[in-house]
Amino acid sequence: MRHPPRSVLLAVTGAVALVGAALVPVVSASGATPACTVQYAVTSQWDTGFQGSVTITNNMAAVSSWSLSFDFANGQEVTQGWNAKWSQSGTTVTAANESWNGSLATGASVSAGFLGSWSGSNAVPTAFRLNGTTCNVDAQPTPTPTPTPTEPPAGGTAPALHVSGTKLVDAGGTAHRLLGVNRSGGEFMCVQGYGIWDGPVDDTAIKAIADWKANAIRIPLNEECWLGLSNVKPEYAGANYINAVKDLVTRVESYGLTPILELHWSYGQYTGNSSGCSDVHATCQKPMPDAQYSPSFWSSVAGAFKDDQAAVFDLFNEPYPDRATSTTAQAWQCWRDGGTCPGIGYEVAGMQDLVDSIRGAGAENVIMIGGLAYSNDLSQWLTYKPTDPAGNLVAAYHGYNFNTCADESCWNSTLAPVAAQVPLVAGEIGENTCSHAFVDRVMKWFDDRGLSYLGWTWNTWDCSSGPSLISDYSGTPTAYGAGLHDHLQAINP
Repeated sequence: MRHPPRSVLLAVTGAVALVGAALVPVVSASGATPACTVQYAVTSQWDTGFQGSVTITNNMAAVSSWSLSFDFANGQEVTQGWNAKWSQSGTTVTAANESWNGSLATGASVSAGFLGSWSGSNAVPTAFRLNGTTCNVDAQPTPTPTPTPTEPPAGGTAPALHVSGTKLVDAGGTAHRLLGVNRSGGEFMCVQGYGIWDGPVDDTAIKAIADWKANAIRIPLNEECWLGLSNVKPEYAGANYINAVKDLVTRVESYGLTPILELHWSYGQYTGNSSGCSDVHATCQKPMPDAQYSPSFWSSVAGAFKDDQAAVFDLFNEPYPDRATSTTAQAWQCWRDGGTCPGIGYEVAGMQDLVDSIRGAGAENVIMIGGLAYSNDLSQWLTYKPTDPAGNLVAAYHGYNFNTCADESCWNSTLAPVAAQVPLVAGEIGENTCSHAFVDRVMKWFDDRGLSYLGWTWNTWDCSSGPSLISDYSGTPTAYGAGLHDHLQAINP
């Protein structure tokens, strides 16, 4: 997809370089069930700011609305939050339900998060009140490390992959399909100043994806955040960003899932046809990667993961030089060779430039490359295929119900010839109908040919504008996500 909905970006979670989470442990002196319990956590912290979360469990009668209050002791201030209406008066913080999460049944839980400022010390609150009732929490909380993560399944190491003919295969030569989801957030949170990830990416969150029987996660990235350029807050850029990506890749692979690292947002000012923004910075989808920073981005990413053949590289999310140039030939030449491209005002890095950057860094990892028209058009992909000394190139297709190439006729005429010569991966499939009739057709066509696909996206957005596969990060599928969920369960019992 070209970008997440703006309504989502104004209320999303994030994380910076991970720190041990300070937790308020729940205790009950008498052994009886408390009226309510609250777990408070500092999930990340930097020089003057921090990210916190609260998980509320209601053990009283069901309520149709809720309000949680607590007090800070060290002058901390809430600056913004999500999943609740946050406010602060003096030292007292209040989190009241949103219109969509007010009902809280007996035994039910709800979570909310916030960003805050601090100075000197950042002690956790010692008492919490839910609708005026004091919740039973430890009166003298002691910061504890992040809870022990769920153990990865036995044999959970992701396979090293390479191209063999028209298939992706593991080290033993067994064909391996990539069937999974996209995990959006790393492309926009950092550059917009909210954090690094949109929602949790801990062991529990990754296990929820694995429990869908997925075996791959595509991870969109931002080149300015990775390179630590000056327009990005330092807590979300450079080493902090890189380490967060490395941590996520390690976690993903520990569950046997293939991480696909993808350049989503890049530098370069474009204001022409179908422009996503007028900003020179990496704040939206540009028609092509830029020569100034994109090769450096891929050299750095390749250097970081060259010894990890389980990691796959996806060069550029959705090229669309065809919207800027006047002829198809010009668009495909720009796609492969870069340089000065008609209609694009910045120097372009072509796909060949980026392949060369990766191989020049000593990485032989599998490389995915999407075509024109936001990766929906692969009609001349074979003609303009870059040269790769490692022989590890894969064609990438994106398919949505509103695209031009979105039916079996087009797939047969343009995708099948590509799949007959190189591996083909649908890096994104989805629809904006809050249903899954189109996705079902895509999966059947790709299944029949032993090809790979990943659904967009594992984020809790509105399914009609995201589209979103899940309604919560425990993996509850939306009406749209149920198509991919049920299908993966059926083919991987």
